[in-house]
Amino acid sequence: MTISFNQAAFWKSAAKLSDCPPDVGAEVAFCGRSNAGKSSAINKLTNQSKLARTSKTPGRTQLINFFTLQDDLRLVDLPGFGYARVPTAVKQGWHQQMDIYLRERQSLKALILLMDIRHPLTEFDETMINWSQTANIPLHILLTKADKLKKGPQQNTLLKVRKSLAKPTTLQIFSATKNIGIDVLQKRLTELLVV
Repeated sequence: MTISFNQAAFWKSAAKLSDCPPDVGAEVAFCGRSNAGKSSAINKLTNQSKLARTSKTPGRTQLINFFTLQDDLRLVDLPGFGYARVPTAVKQGWHQQMDIYLRERQSLKALILLMDIRHPLTEFDETMINWSQTANIPLHILLTKADKLKKGPQQNTLLKVRKSLAKPTTLQIFSATKNIGIDVLQKRLTELLVV
């Protein structure tokens, strides 16, 4: 089955699990720190410049955003963590809702974790990696902003991160700005969604 990623369309935003679309079909969720480039990656993946909202202010995504593909297949943009300038109580609320979504969402087939290739394996990244392993959810890592490094340092970081991961986890180099790794991401997403 071929997925037409360029036909993706915004469906709805959810502040909590009860606001999410029906828990049927299959979805893959994008997660990462607030400045990791989630929205840019989703926009590049779908060849739509304004599908996911990007902002110069990290932490703009404060809701779980759902995008339809086809045949009950979805992409999900999860709230970014790390730099969001919001009250602590609001952040705690996000964390709680995220935890419930990740633990209880039956249609969640995999996570795409985005890490800035210049600063991989932050505390948040490690938390998401451990969670995916504990929950037995497939994980694919995008080392984003690869255009900021030359090829040698790109490969060195890729090898370093790969050594620290459990076997089922896959990873790749990615740059939305320079169109690096888009075809690899589309192929992996198709494998994860069409099960």
